[in-house]
Amino acid sequence: MAEPMKIRATLQGDVADVRILMLHPMETGARRDSRGDIVPQHFIQNVAVTHNGKTVLDAQWSQAISRNPFLGLRIKGAKLGDKLSVTWVDNKGDKRTDEGTVAAAS
Repeated sequence: MAEPMKIRATLQGDVADVRILMLHPMETGARRDSRGDIVPQHFIQNVAVTHNGKTVLDAQWSQAISRNPFLGLRIKGAKLGDKLSVTWVDNKGDKRTDEGTVAAAS
C-alpha cells in the first residue's frame, strides 16, 4: 500500500485552500534501470476529491505527471471542520484514500 497523502486545508473567509501531496513513483515507462531494462509504467490514473461527501474534483491523469505529485485547489463555501476525502487509483489497480479537515489559517 502507498504512503499516506499529506492533506492541508486552511480556511480563508469562506474558501478552503487545499493542498495535497501524493507520494507515488509515477513511472512513465520510458526510464531505464541500472541494468538497462525499461522500468514499467506505474502512474496515478484517477484522482477524486470530495468535500462533505460531494465530489468537487474528478481528474484523469497520465504518466506525464511528475513523481510525488502536488495538487492544489480552492473550495468555495467551506467551513471549519468540514471533511475532505482524497482518493487516487493507479494503472496497476492500487488505490489510496485519505481524509482531512478544514482548519483555521495560521
